Amino acid sequence: MKPGSRLKSSACDTEVVVIRCGSGTIQCGGAAMSEGGGDAVELNPDFAGGSVMGKRYVDAAGTTELLCVKPGKGSLALDGTVLVLKEAKPLPASD
Repeated sequence: MKPGSRLKSSACDTEVVVIRCGSGTIQCGGAAMSEGGGDAVELNPDFAGGSVMGKRYVDAAGTTELLCVKPGKGSLALDGTVLVLKEAKPLPASD
């Protein structure tokens, strides 16, 4: 997988674009994501927090970053650890 790849969830409607990728398996709804989407699987209730279109998701180390281009019911995860929303950088004060 490389930056610019578009991944689809097999557990819900979520689609993401890879911005930065490290090692590990990117998952959504408890199932691995792939470029083709794969066979439909059940959404894992532990990973059913949803994803928001236009938001960036990162892992704790900052090695993997995904941009959600189509929302869905599944939570994005890396090797079973849920990714968090990337916070916007604060703008400098304009006194």
